[in-house]
Amino acid sequence: MVYERVLPGMATEEAPEETTVSDRGMVTIPAELRRRLDIEPGDKLRWTTDDEGNLSVEVVKQRYGAFDDFEPVSMGGGGSETHDLAGHEEDPAFSENNR
Repeated sequence: MVYERVLPGMATEEAPEETTVSDRGMVTIPAELRRRLDIEPGDKLRWTTDDEGNLSVEVVKQRYGAFDDFEPVSMGGGGSETHDLAGHEEDPAFSENNR
């Protein structure tokens, strides 16, 4: 059975990349595809099949700073208070050095 997936930005006239599944079920994504699709360590691949047995792979980005584009939400006060520690600064249970 042959599965084919044309990825965005991938010309269909190019020779297909081929990899081998290891005895542990692992495959290596060819370097050219990793570069073209910006796949980096930590990214995930989401595998799905349809009723006809076609395999699709979606790249799910897992990057640091995932919340960098979120706007901060005011918790009240002047913004300098640490609400989760307020009144417990001397308690060792709330110390950042107690991990």
